[in-house]
Amino acid sequence: MARVEKVIIQGPAGALESLLEIPRDGAARAAVICHPHPLYHGTMTNKVVHTLARTFRRLGAATLRFNFRGVGASAGLYDEGRGEIQDALAAAAYMREKFPGARLWMAGFSFGGVVALQAAALADASLLVTVAPAVHRLEYSETMNPGCPWLLIHGEADTTVNCEENMKWLAQLDTPPEIFIAKGCGHFFHGKLNLLRDTVTEKLLEMGVA
Repeated sequence: MARVEKVIIQGPAGALESLLEIPRDGAARAAVICHPHPLYHGTMTNKVVHTLARTFRRLGAATLRFNFRGVGASAGLYDEGRGEIQDALAAAAYMREKFPGARLWMAGFSFGGVVALQAAALADASLLVTVAPAVHRLEYSETMNPGCPWLLIHGEADTTVNCEENMKWLAQLDTPPEIFIAKGCGHFFHGKLNLLRDTVTEKLLEMGVA
């Protein structure tokens, strides 16, 4: 079981509503997980975000889920991704202070995956995990290499973030991520969350980062 704490992080636009969960045996890793698009009902309680947090805790990581600015009880207004990257960096800074010496993991789903991708390099993360990130919607020049091992999971039947378009975009990268295509899975992994959990666990162990 993990210890669960509701915490408030001071972000650049004000308070960020957050949920911190700490494994009973302590944490050698500290993970920040970013949620889907704020304008399409994305919050830190999203099932994919929750699944990532639960999976990371089983791998010995303390986890932080937080609501971007303007979501839930978080202050501020939606900022088209720019401010949300700063929110993620504030969350990363909080985890570094809370767990000094722990390796920082960044993760995100959909819109949150794009935010996590850009925040990972700026925060000098040790690992990036993204699920169906909408990276194909970014200009190549806008996106930096995360500078760390990167696992990307995408549902083959995703009709929200097109898998094929994402793969074409990723093929341009000098250092592409470790990619897993989940057969028959849609954007939200309905009925497939256990597959997501098991895939993340197996892939991170194969990559030697967990």
